[in-house]
Amino acid sequence: MNKNRSLKTEMLFRLVIPLIFFVIVDATLSYFVTLNYVDEAYDRWLLDSAKSLTQEIKVREGKVVIELPTAALEIFNWNEQDKTYFKITSSEQKILAGDNLVPEPEDLKTDWTHPVYFNDEMNGASVRVVSMLIPLDKTSEKVFVHVAETMNKRQTMMIDILLSDLIPQIILILLTGIYLLRGLKKGLEPLRLLANQISQRSSRDLSPIPETHVFIEVRTLTDTINDLLAAHTLAIATQQRFIANAAHQLRTPLAGLKLQAERALREQDLSAMQPALKQIQNSADRMSHLTTQLLVLARSEPINGGYELLPVDLCKLAKKTCIDWVPKALQRNMELSFESTEDVIYVQGDEILLGELLTNLLDNAIFYGYDNGNITVKICRYPVPCLTVEDDGPGISDIEINRVFERFYRVPGSPGNGCGLGLAIVKEIADLHKARFELSKSSIDGGTRTNLLFEKS
Repeated sequence: MNKNRSLKTEMLFRLVIPLIFFVIVDATLSYFVTLNYVDEAYDRWLLDSAKSLTQEIKVREGKVVIELPTAALEIFNWNEQDKTYFKITSSEQKILAGDNLVPEPEDLKTDWTHPVYFNDEMNGASVRVVSMLIPLDKTSEKVFVHVAETMNKRQTMMIDILLSDLIPQIILILLTGIYLLRGLKKGLEPLRLLANQISQRSSRDLSPIPETHVFIEVRTLTDTINDLLAAHTLAIATQQRFIANAAHQLRTPLAGLKLQAERALREQDLSAMQPALKQIQNSADRMSHLTTQLLVLARSEPINGGYELLPVDLCKLAKKTCIDWVPKALQRNMELSFESTEDVIYVQGDEILLGELLTNLLDNAIFYGYDNGNITVKICRYPVPCLTVEDDGPGISDIEINRVFERFYRVPGSPGNGCGLGLAIVKEIADLHKARFELSKSSIDGGTRTNLLFEKS
């Protein structure tokens, strides 16, 4: 489709072309109807001419006699526009009078109960011919009359009638086209004004498009644009809030690093520097953890349609991740166990992101759980592939359970200095994989249970 074609041109073509088509069909039908009536009118005159000749055919003493006075022949010469010819023959193919070149019907089984009309050629010109049988009482011989006439006045009348019918229709098409063009131009004016209004906006103006002068048919487009603007406004606000929160979270450990570094520089004894260096290490660990989570969170946001999800062995991935986190669990005397109903369970996903998801769940379970506690990771296939992480820690209250997925939100009174991104990352990765993430109380008293349910592959 031509990218430069305007809506006005497209609508004009769609309206005018069918109109031209109907005019052509009407002209074609008019041609055949007019041809039929013209033929009927002139065929009656041609038949009258043939009947005038039958009055001059006589039977005397059993023989056919034809007497054609001058007055009888003048009827064939009165029209200057056409020429008329005649021929009278007998059943023995004998020419009794007239011109031998006048055509006769070629069909030997012609029904002569009625006059026979047909088109033919004579002396290089198209002619209309009527042939009829003359019944004679006093002889057994059959006599035929054939009258031929050129078709000039028929064609002239056809052209006159068609022009009188076609010219007004052509003028009607032109007037209709002009009217439609002016109407379309006026009707599309609100769209042009809307386009100018949008083009004059600044890149920061994401307010909804006013629909005061917008047609109902165009309102679907403006509503879609307004929905898109609202989504962009929300995305920008979310992004700005995220940047502000991230800057705040990074500023705290940076300030701690600077403060402890200044404290260490004031000390001369290495042993006196140990507390400051320990705090520097903690701040560096916190910044490293926060930076890693921010990168994972950014990576989990789909770009240009999202990620290409490939088959991932969920059992193998979960087992490997649990092994990596066993030392962390042992530091708090926790027991980290892995259970699976199958050896291999494949899901469509991104292996790195799924590993980060399980890492954040284990990190939360170990960090917020009790010493000497238990953490269980389960994988099952039925009814759908499911990853479960269950602990016996303090759990999350029903009031807070809907807010813990917000970025940088931490339950009041939570121990430690976490940044509140763990479950937000888990939710983002779950949504990316079109998996359902459930957070509930554990079957163990006071614990937390998380389920990640994948779609059937």
